[in-house]
Amino acid sequence: MLAAFIAALLALTPVSAQVVYKSTLPDGRVVYGDKPDPAAVKVEESIPDTSRRGLGGSTPREAEALQQMEKARAARESADARVQAAYRALQEAEAARDGGKEPLPSERIGTAGGGSRLNESYEARQRQLDAAVEKARRDLEAARSGK
Repeated sequence: MLAAFIAALLALTPVSAQVVYKSTLPDGRVVYGDKPDPAAVKVEESIPDTSRRGLGGSTPREAEALQQMEKARAARESADARVQAAYRALQEAEAARDGGKEPLPSERIGTAGGGSRLNESYEARQRQLDAAVEKARRDLEAARSGK
């Protein structure tokens, strides 16, 4: 009976936080402990907040900082996605240019000697493919620089 009473009394007593010492040593290292370090050049004493607010709450300043970090993360992810999309577009433009080197049947003209030569439509198509690659390169550089 007495043991149960003592256990109940201990359960009802508020738990107090122990003092924590932050000791800064001469070489700049920081040591935390329940006693100050004798070699410390600076000692700060604090009592941790063990209330519910101290364990899980956040101050308005912390909440604002968290929101700013989330916005910055979202901006970084968006910028990364733009760079990746621009890189894929450049790869596709280069593949189209490389695949378009071979002339199409309509891009040849017969010559008097029985052979054939490339006509203006082939040259125009090559210029378009080159222009598409250059535009994709500019778009990638703009995405990388954040423009």
